[in-house]
Amino acid sequence: MSKCEQCIVRQFSSIKAMTKDELLRISECKSSQIIRKGEVIFEEGEYLNGVFCVKDGVCKLTKLSSNGKSQIVRFIKKGDILGQRSVISEEAVNLSAVAVEDMMVCFIPKDEILTAFRSNPNFSVEVVRDVCHDLKEANNTIVDMAQKTVKQRLADALLYLDDNFGTDSEGFLKVHLSREELGNMVGTATESLIRMLSDFGKQGLINMDGKRIKLSNVPKLKRLSEGV
Repeated sequence: MSKCEQCIVRQFSSIKAMTKDELLRISECKSSQIIRKGEVIFEEGEYLNGVFCVKDGVCKLTKLSSNGKSQIVRFIKKGDILGQRSVISEEAVNLSAVAVEDMMVCFIPKDEILTAFRSNPNFSVEVVRDVCHDLKEANNTIVDMAQKTVKQRLADALLYLDDNFGTDSEGFLKVHLSREELGNMVGTATESLIRMLSDFGKQGLINMDGKRIKLSNVPKLKRLSEGV
């Protein structure tokens, strides 16, 4: 099991602001876990006993609407921290987290996070910055859902997956989402999503091979996203 003070992943999150002594304490009490694709990390309404530091893999954060449909709010990737806001606020999580692919995470107990938050101003500032960034992203998502067309949102989603997770050796998006998941991300029915993907293919914006999607014309997708 790797030591926190030697872990490269910590440089991408608020944990980078922890002191050496804090990192040593965390190393002694953290636990590493493998989470398989499709497994639930936590569910909306749960109270967490700690946070999850993502060492590898991707998970989706979803919100259950009043009509029982699941909306993908955003994705968590390598270097991100899961559950930080809920642990600091001591509130139940308002989203569910589900692995999109196999993941490796480190679970850090709540007491260690709260102790560092109360005693280390640098760590506190980094946590607040993370929370503010998440709030900004949530506000942007709300505006996009209200003001953009479904086709614009699909272009946004494809560009987001490309920018944040990249492509494989063949040029296909690394994150493989089902049509239902992509529809949840965009905020449309699976049938409508399938029709739009077919239309994007006919326009030369994307190429598809089963579930795999390749962006064929990124500049045009960006113009579509911006409504130009």
